[in-house]
Amino acid sequence: MDIFSILMIVVFVVGYAAIALEHPIKVDKAASALLTGVLCWTFYVFGGYQDAHHVELSLLHHVAEIASILFFLMGAMTIVELVDAHEGFSVITDRISTTNKTSLLWVVSFITFFLSAALDNLTTAIVMISLLRKLIKDQETRWLFGGFVIIAANAGGAWSPIGDVTTTMLWIKGQLPDTGAMIIHLIVPSLFTIILPLLFVSLFMKGGKIERPIRVEEEGHYTNPVTSKEKNLVFVLGIGGLLFVPIFKTVTHLPPFMGMMLSLGILWVVTELMHASKNREERKSLSVIGVLQKIDTASVLFFLGILLAVGALQVVGHLATTANFLDTALNKNIYSINIAIGLLSAIVDNVPLVAAAQGMYEILPSGDFAAGGSFWEFLAYCAGTGGSCLIIGSAAGVAVMGLEHISFGWYLKKISPLAFLGYLGGAGAYILMHVL
Repeated sequence: MDIFSILMIVVFVVGYAAIALEHPIKVDKAASALLTGVLCWTFYVFGGYQDAHHVELSLLHHVAEIASILFFLMGAMTIVELVDAHEGFSVITDRISTTNKTSLLWVVSFITFFLSAALDNLTTAIVMISLLRKLIKDQETRWLFGGFVIIAANAGGAWSPIGDVTTTMLWIKGQLPDTGAMIIHLIVPSLFTIILPLLFVSLFMKGGKIERPIRVEEEGHYTNPVTSKEKNLVFVLGIGGLLFVPIFKTVTHLPPFMGMMLSLGILWVVTELMHASKNREERKSLSVIGVLQKIDTASVLFFLGILLAVGALQVVGHLATTANFLDTALNKNIYSINIAIGLLSAIVDNVPLVAAAQGMYEILPSGDFAAGGSFWEFLAYCAGTGGSCLIIGSAAGVAVMGLEHISFGWYLKKISPLAFLGYLGGAGAYILMHVL
């Protein structure tokens, strides 16, 4: 192993440390990821593994794959923000009336589970925390519900091609091309992931009723220019557009981001025509142009940087070496390998882990590593749900941590054992489904 190969590993490890320590060092993880990605490719060039022309071709090949994921995410985030700007999610939240603590926990968890499959786990977590603030006054109780939102959001995203970035990556890059089979094989393990913690907590939960905060209407509530009809229409078109994407890919065989752009384009035209008669200020806040300012661009750049870094490690051969190590250490057991990857995703972001696995293992013509094979399905489950074991292990967890100021220690004590129980239960369910 030469000096530049070693430097690529060092840069990658240091970059990961900077991402994990984002808050203590006060440097956004997107900045660290971009530096890591660019420096890895720079050292690859200096290493002289290929001539400049072939390096450029390798880089452009990876950029094309990365771009399809990023365009997909940007389209999805824009649609969700547009629905939120029209208060479309109140269609769901306004219908929750129960104040029983146990019942509300089950209702919130299952709304989160299925909403995450239609949207994505990060967006769903943000929406549900907003809901919990309207439903629960006590902070400790809200933290408990927030912990279950994290578990349910990650579990719901694992079985849907559009519910989690890692599942989307496996779908787009061809490891899980059959969305129907993916859903059928993964929804039961994912349900175990949330149902087992719910059953355990329901047996020991104290306190019967939830005290709701006093509702204070803001001025915008009375001056909101969106009518009930417009709110419902945008909600239906937005959710319908997201659900349409897998159908579009199946029918046309075009990349998923094309379906997402089609859905966004339709919703864009409808909202422009819908608000054509309103004044300029009202139109701006309810238009795609307006909500584009709310898109989490930093997250998009984070994915770009980390996927570039993983691509560099792939072309230099480090990922193949890691695959051989895992195969040897775990006796080539696909279930053990994926369970280890899932638990590792609680410490390290699951996006680069799945990207690394895609680079480490090739799609084979048949067997567990074939397109739609057990290895890739179980990877989607493990990488999607394993991050719930720590609050920093998933985008949903980090979002809830920031919004509700949940401490790492509190989550580790109260929620992590429940998340671990659900994770192992779901993994066991998947293994039994495929062994028996």
